[in-house]
Amino acid sequence: MKHFLVSLCLLGMFIHALAQCSASEFQLEGDYLLGGLFGIHHDSDPDSHDRPEDVDCASKPLISSSYRRFQLMRFAVDEINNSTNLLPNVSLGYEIFDQCSDTHNFPELLYFVSANGLVQPWGEPHEKLSKVMAVVGPYTSTKALTVAPLLMMNHIPMISYGAATSAFSIKQKFPYFLRTVQPNKDVIELIVGILQHFNWRWVAFLYIDDDYGNNGLELFLKKIENTEICLAYNKGLNTITSHSQIFKQINSQKIGAIIVFAPEWTAEALIVSAINQNVTNKVWIASDAWSLNKNLPKKKGIRNIGTVIGVSEKRVCNCSSLSAKDVVAADPSFNFPVYSAVYAIAHALHNALQCGSGRCNDNITVFPHMLLAELKKSNFTLLNQSIRFDENGDPDFGSYSVVFWNHSDKAEEIGIHDFDQSAKLFINNSKIKWHIVGEVPTSVCSEECPVGFVKKFTGTHKCCFDCEICPSGSYVTRNTTEDPYRCIDCKDTEWSAAGNTSCNLREVEYIPFTDDGAILIILGAWALVGFTLAVSVLFAINYNTPVVRSAGGPMCFLILVCLSLCSISVFFYFGEPTTSFCILRFLPFLLFYTVCLACFVVRSFQIVFIFKIAAKFPKLHSWWIKYHGQWLVITVAFGIQALLLLIGYTCSPPESNKDTDLYPDKIILGCDLNLKATSGPVLFLFSLCFLCFIFSYMGKDLPENYNEAKAITFCLLLLILTWILFATTFVLYHGKYIPILNALAILSSLYSFLVWYFIPKCYIMIFQSYKNTQEYFQGLILNYTKTICQ
Repeated sequence: MKHFLVSLCLLGMFIHALAQCSASEFQLEGDYLLGGLFGIHHDSDPDSHDRPEDVDCASKPLISSSYRRFQLMRFAVDEINNSTNLLPNVSLGYEIFDQCSDTHNFPELLYFVSANGLVQPWGEPHEKLSKVMAVVGPYTSTKALTVAPLLMMNHIPMISYGAATSAFSIKQKFPYFLRTVQPNKDVIELIVGILQHFNWRWVAFLYIDDDYGNNGLELFLKKIENTEICLAYNKGLNTITSHSQIFKQINSQKIGAIIVFAPEWTAEALIVSAINQNVTNKVWIASDAWSLNKNLPKKKGIRNIGTVIGVSEKRVCNCSSLSAKDVVAADPSFNFPVYSAVYAIAHALHNALQCGSGRCNDNITVFPHMLLAELKKSNFTLLNQSIRFDENGDPDFGSYSVVFWNHSDKAEEIGIHDFDQSAKLFINNSKIKWHIVGEVPTSVCSEECPVGFVKKFTGTHKCCFDCEICPSGSYVTRNTTEDPYRCIDCKDTEWSAAGNTSCNLREVEYIPFTDDGAILIILGAWALVGFTLAVSVLFAINYNTPVVRSAGGPMCFLILVCLSLCSISVFFYFGEPTTSFCILRFLPFLLFYTVCLACFVVRSFQIVFIFKIAAKFPKLHSWWIKYHGQWLVITVAFGIQALLLLIGYTCSPPESNKDTDLYPDKIILGCDLNLKATSGPVLFLFSLCFLCFIFSYMGKDLPENYNEAKAITFCLLLLILTWILFATTFVLYHGKYIPILNALAILSSLYSFLVWYFIPKCYIMIFQSYKNTQEYFQGLILNYTKTICQ
């Protein structure tokens, strides 16, 4: 019954309006007059004129929602006049004008600032001014910008229920302007929130080409600056705009979400055109100016265009009797702002007149500027809503709804956004029936890159890109603090495979003492020391025998000791490398192996010298014997090598290093050798080896028991082969086992002399003692002499 009464009431209003409204509807006598500006009709004629002209608004198309708002102001005034609490012994009147044009209707507007039909110049006494205390309206921002300067001239406050442009928040320009509608910045914030909620990043923004729409576009661009939303297309709408061209551009750019920031008459023309031109599968986001339009949801083919989601002021509740709440609920679009604007003026008058105890003070004369001061301090409750204004004259109250045009031809509330500091947005996705069954529509220029890929721009928009995988050693993440357009290099201690979203710590590798290979080599080194000790004991026992003397006599003990000392280097190839470890890896081997080679150089030279040179150069032989030439050579060689090592290690000592280039996921700990520092000692060692090889090769045909030269030659060949194998492996293989191979090469170098030079002589002393006699050796020498003579 209630809804029937509301419909009947509104129907009567429409019939009355269509028959042209009587003057009594626009005027009401009262102690204090309120002005009202409502675009009951709409003049869309863009023609310009040389001078201001009045417009016959009654001949223009009727805007039903504006007519309802006009009636709501009248209703609110009647309700206040019938109240015994708000203004008990004071009556409100009104002068309401149909402001159908943005730039015309000046005769009506001048009435607000006139007295007795005359516009008073500035500086005249207040009592000669118009009786209009405040103005409710107008609806659009352009109309408000036209009216505001005229009203400010007489300090008349105005409360707009629809002008949302941000310019009115600047109080230095509009000190007498307040509004009960949320400003554009709040509506744009809500629209952007909806886009982010559904992840729509490639959008079009269509707007009314006036102050309201241009401000909306400006705020939208600013709001999406630091988001992933891109404005693919924007266009101002007016009466001559080509809708077909707009839709062609939108379709060519594959835009799926369209924001329409325009009043209902502009939006209605656009949507009807979309239906007629068969625009399909789009998401339309309606601003609060047309989201609650009553005609469009009932248009034939409206569902074909896609899904319509809008933002609107919060509905008020339905009540059990025909009241202001029923009128507001009949079409809530901007109705509560009208209702609250009238009541804000009434409450300001209540405070200015010091109303209370059932009466207002008759002795107080209220002027418009006094009313403004009370309006700024507004703080009252209306329909369970606290009404306040902030320092900019904007509403410090309210919330907006998110609505969906359902299949019942109604704007169904699906979410809410509170305009407070938290600015929380809630949307119930389950209430939406999308035009794509079972899924939320998408609107992107480029699909989001897979995990581990970066975006590479392909145009001017950040939303348009190709995807490129991040190579190994780098990563990309979707965190807001990181750059999605750049692969971030991992640290030296980290690694990542291609397409990773983070870096992992590299595995640090070196050969510990507990490694199986390390244990075997260490055991081999200790075995070497044991063998050299055993050989030394055996040689000491048989010191005066021909085998020991032919092997070098006391020089053998020096060689055995140096071989044992060389094995010290082996122990420092394992464990975590340090500077001292790196030094001891090479120093003992290079220094004491030099002594070993020097001994073999001397020994091979002596053998050749005795059998082939001494007879030809007797003085040289005597000098060699007299000055102990063999020990002199060994001492000099030791001194040269020690000096080279001292210089090299002082200038550039070996240091531990972390090799991060060999493997992406590993750090190989090793020793960094400076070639300039080690080249001298190594070349000197190579020179001794070369001399030793020459002398030993010259003695290859000596008597068998005196043929140490053959054994030395064979040992040298093994030595060279060992290091060639190590060098080849070092070039081909890179990894943590290089130290093991290096230690093995050193150990092999030591064993080559121990096994192939000393062990055969030990075998003779133990198992062929008959060969270890003076007579046996003299016989071999005699046979060699006969052979030479023949």
